[in-house]
Formats: sequence, structure tokens, C-alpha cells
Amino acid sequence: MTAPRYDNGNVFAKILRGELPAERLFEDDHTLAIMDIMPRGDGHCLVIPKAPARNILDVELDSLAAVMATTQRLAKAVVAAFDADGVTIQQFNEPAGGQVVFHLHMHVIPRFDGVALKPHTGAMEDSGVLKANAEKIRAALG
Repeated sequence: MTAPRYDNGNVFAKILRGELPAERLFEDDHTLAIMDIMPRGDGHCLVIPKAPARNILDVELDSLAAVMATTQRLAKAVVAAFDADGVTIQQFNEPAGGQVVFHLHMHVIPRFDGVALKPHTGAMEDSGVLKANAEKIRAALG
């Protein structure tokens, strides 16, 4: 089976090019961290590489290392920002693996004892809530 090709028209590619808005949290030469507009919990954010990569199966190793470094940075920030008991990091590959947007992305979700994740309903969060949560995370990032 031939691996599918990267699609430059995906939502994260459009965000990286400035064609779509996003609540930006952190950016460096290799990665961008943004709020998830359909969060499964307060503070749910995403880390994406700037280099085109469909998922973990085709990402360049240097790009993956940068994504993981930013993921750790965001994980620490969301735990501090929300006084969370832990953090869930999720990443999906190809439709059979649950991937919906075909640009590598890491989900970073603060977690609380006894509180389940919200189901992924596809409902978009209120922009005011996203902005308020983003401010908390940016403050924790320093």
C-alpha cells in the first residue's frame, strides 16, 4: 500500500499560512501551539510542526523532536495554569488510528482526578472561553 500524500489544504496548514485564525499560545522556528477549538477539557491545546507532515509515520525526526519538546513545555504549562492533577497527551495516525486532520498534531489536555474527558462531539467552544483559557496558559509559559 502506498502511503497517502500530505495535503497542503488541511486546516493546520491553513493556520500556519495565516489563512485561518487560531488562538496561538506559543511559537518557535519549528512548532506552533494553539487552542483546540473543540476541546475535550478546559485548556485542551494542540502542538503542530511547521514542516509538512501527515502524521508520525512520515514526519522528519528533527521535526518530531521539536514537536515533542514543545509538547512537554505545553504539558507543564497547562498543569500549572489549571492546577491540574495530570495531563493526557494524544496523537492519532491515519483514519484507522482515529486521525481526522492529516497534519501531525499532539493533543495536550489537562486532567483532573475523577473528571472524564468530554466526548468529541465536533461542537466548537465559545471564543471567549478559548481566549480566557489561552491567557492562563500563556501566563504559565512565562
